[in-house]
Amino acid sequence: MSAWVLPDHIADVLPSEARRIEELRRELLDTARGYGYELVMPPLLEHLESLLTGTGEALDLQTFKLVDQLSGRMMGLRADTTPQVARIDAHLLNRQGVTRLCYCGPVLHTRPDRPHATREPLQFGAEIFGHAGLEADLEALMLALDCLRASSVTQLTVDMADARIVRALLEGVALAAPALAALHAALAAKDGSALRQLTRDFPAAAREGLLALPSLYGDAGVLDRARQLLPDRPAVRQALEQLRWLGSQITGASVSYDLADLRGYAYYSGARFAIYTPGASDALVRGGRYDEVGAVFGRNRPAVGFSLDLKELVGVAARRPLKAAIRAPWGESASLRAAIAALRGRGETVVCVLPGHDSELDEFECDRELVDAAGIWAVKSL
Repeated sequence: MSAWVLPDHIADVLPSEARRIEELRRELLDTARGYGYELVMPPLLEHLESLLTGTGEALDLQTFKLVDQLSGRMMGLRADTTPQVARIDAHLLNRQGVTRLCYCGPVLHTRPDRPHATREPLQFGAEIFGHAGLEADLEALMLALDCLRASSVTQLTVDMADARIVRALLEGVALAAPALAALHAALAAKDGSALRQLTRDFPAAAREGLLALPSLYGDAGVLDRARQLLPDRPAVRQALEQLRWLGSQITGASVSYDLADLRGYAYYSGARFAIYTPGASDALVRGGRYDEVGAVFGRNRPAVGFSLDLKELVGVAARRPLKAAIRAPWGESASLRAAIAALRGRGETVVCVLPGHDSELDEFECDRELVDAAGIWAVKSL
C-alpha cells in the first residue's frame, strides 16, 4: 500500500474547504460568545475510565483505545466532547450558578456513524449547566438555530421528541438490557409487527401506548393525538406540555415532532431536538436535555446542549466569496517591504508573486495591485 493512502473515512482537508470550515468555526464561536458562552478546550486524549464513565459508556464502541507509555493505563481518544465539558463544569470550574460553555475541536470515531461520513468530525457544541427550567432548553435551541443562520443555512426544520415519554410508558415493566435494546430499535424503525411481538406480555396501558408511538409524528397536531392515545401519566403530560411550549417559541423554522425517535435515548433525560435542512443526509444539529451527564463526576447538575459537525455543515452552508487581496511584486526594496507590511498591518491580504509564478493564486481574489508610481508604492485596481 502506498504511504500516502489514508485510512478509510479519513481525509485531508484541502485549502478551499479548510478556508470555509475555518470561517464557519469563527462564525459559530462568535455567535456562542454573543450568548455569553465561554470557550473551553478539553484534551483529545484522556484516561479511558473518564471518557467512558456514566453516560459516556454508550461511546465505548466508537472510542479508539491505547496504552499510555508513561503510566501503563488505558487511554482513549475522545469520540464526543460533552462528557469532558461536564467534567470541567463539575471539577475545574465548580461554579454555583449557571455556567455556559462552548467548544470546537476534532473527535475520532472507530467507524463512521452513517454511510460516507468521516471518522474525524470537527465537533462544535455548546452546553448550559445549572438551570432546570425550560428557559435553558429554549436558549440552547435558539443558539443552535442562530449558529445555522450565521452559516447562511436556510429552510430549517426542528424535529422534537422527549426521552421521558418512553420511560413513563415502561414504568413498572421489568426488561433485560437486550429486550430493552430490541424495543428501542423497533420504535426507532417504526416496526409495528416487532413492537406487537415484543410487548405481547406488557400491561395493557404500556402496550397500547408503545404501539401508538410510531404513528405520532408530524406537526403540532401530533401532541393533541398523543394526549388521546397515550396513558394519562404525569411524566407524559409534562413532556407533551413542554414540547408544545418549546415548539411555540420557535420562529423562522418549521417544527415537527416524532415521539418514537429514540436516538440518544440512553443519553437524554428530557426534551431533545434535531435540526434538518434540504441537501443534508442527516440532521445537522442534535441536542437536548441531559441532566445526568455530570453525576459520575460527583456533581449532578441540570444540563442542556447541542453539537454539530463542521465538516457536515460546510457541505450545505452557502459559499462565500473569496477574500479580496492585493497582488504585489517580490523584491528586496526596503520601501516595497515597508508598503507591504503597512497594508498587512491594516488587515489586507497581500500576496507576493514570486519570480516565474505569475498566476498561481487559487484561494484569493486579487482585485488590486501594488505598483511603483514614480518611486511611491501605491495600490491600484486591476
